[in-house]
Amino acid sequence: MIEDQKQMPFDVNKIRDDFPLLKRSVYGKDLIYLDNGATSQKPQVVIDAINEYYSENNSNIHRGVHYLSQLATTQYEDARKIIQTYINASLPEEVLFTKGTSDSINLVAFSFGETLSKGDEVIISAMEHHSNIVPWQMMCERKECTLRVVPIDENGDLILEEFEKLLNNRTKLVAVSHISNSLGTINPVKTIIDKAHAVGAKVLIDGAQSIQHMKVDMLELDCDFYAFSGHKVFGPTGVGILYGKKDILDNMPPYQGGGDMIAKVTFEKTTYNELPHKFEAGTPNISGGIGLGAAIKYFSELDIEAIHSHEQELAGYTESKLMEFPGMKIIGTAKEKTSVVSFVVDGIHPFDLGTLLDKQGIAVRTGHHCTQPIMDFFEIPGTIRASFAFYNTMEEIDIFIAAVERSLNMLR
Repeated sequence: MIEDQKQMPFDVNKIRDDFPLLKRSVYGKDLIYLDNGATSQKPQVVIDAINEYYSENNSNIHRGVHYLSQLATTQYEDARKIIQTYINASLPEEVLFTKGTSDSINLVAFSFGETLSKGDEVIISAMEHHSNIVPWQMMCERKECTLRVVPIDENGDLILEEFEKLLNNRTKLVAVSHISNSLGTINPVKTIIDKAHAVGAKVLIDGAQSIQHMKVDMLELDCDFYAFSGHKVFGPTGVGILYGKKDILDNMPPYQGGGDMIAKVTFEKTTYNELPHKFEAGTPNISGGIGLGAAIKYFSELDIEAIHSHEQELAGYTESKLMEFPGMKIIGTAKEKTSVVSFVVDGIHPFDLGTLLDKQGIAVRTGHHCTQPIMDFFEIPGTIRASFAFYNTMEEIDIFIAAVERSLNMLR
C-alpha cells in the first residue's frame, strides 16, 4: 500500500485505512482525534512490526551468537540506518536510541554539561517545553552556569534581536524548539544555528513537533544535536532519537553505566564502548526501535510536501471557523506556523470546553501543555489545543466546529 501511495496524489481516505484506531468510537460517536501534538496514532505496519518481533524474533541484541539474537540485532540496527537516512545524518553511529525527546535532552544536559565550567552560559527560549527548560536549569545549578532566555512577542515569535544580544563568547550551548508544541510557531532554526556557531556555541534542536510535519536534514541544518520522540511520528512510545555529531559525542562522557556501553570492565577501571553503544546502556527498547524504524519507513514513502499542504489547510480552515465565535482568541499567530491551533474563549475555562468536546467524541488537549512560561506570558491558565496529522480531514473539522458551538451554548 505504501508503494501505491507513493505513486498517486495524496489521498487522506486511503491513508486513514492504515490506522486501525481511527475506526473506533467514543461515547457512541465516531472518534475525531485532534491531539496529535501529544501523541500520534500508529499505522498497522508499525503494530505488525512490534507484534512480529515479540511473536517470532524475541531475543536480546548485540550479545548473542544464536540465530534469534543475530536476527533481532540486524532488525534493530537496520532501524537505526533507516532513521539515519531519513534525517540525512552522516553516520549511523550519530543516531542514538533513547526513551524519547526528554531523555535525549537530559542526555545532552548531563554529558555535554560535564564539559562546561562555572560562568559558562546556555541559551533557551521563552516558548520551550518544560523538557527543554528543566534539564538546563538542573545542569546550570550543578555546573554553576547561567541560563539565558530569548523572549517572544505577542504573536508567539522569537525576538531574534534579543537572541543576538544574548550571544557572547561565554555561550556554550543554544537549545531551542524547532516548532512550539503550544503555539505552532516554526522557529528560524537555521538562522539560530548559524548565529550560535559564529560565537563557538553548540546547538540542540528539540524536534519533537517537527519531524512529523516536515523533512529535516542534519547536514543542511548543521545543528550539533537534534532530538525527537517516536510516538509523535507514528511510532511506539518509550523510544526516541538523539542525533549528535560524531566528534562531539566522542568527547562527551557516558550518560549512564551498564551493559553494552563498555569495552572492558575491571574493578580498577572501565573503558567505554564506541558510538553509538557508549550512550545506550543496558537492554534497549528493542521492539520500540524496530517499530520506530517501521514508522519512519512508512512516513518517508509518503509525499511530505503534500502532507504539509494538507495539514496547513486544515489548520487555516479551523482558525477561520473558530474566529466566527464571539470571545474567541487564537494563542499563537506567528507568520510561520504549523498545524497547531491553540485558543481560548472569554469567560470559558479550557478544561470545561475540552470535557464537553470529549463527550462528543472529540479528543483535544487542554491545559498549559508543559509550557507554563508561555501561559504566564499571555496571562491565561491554559488553552484548548487542536493539533492535526495528515490523517485528519475537513469533515472532521466541520464536526469539531459544530461541537465547539454546541459546547459554548451550554457553557454560556
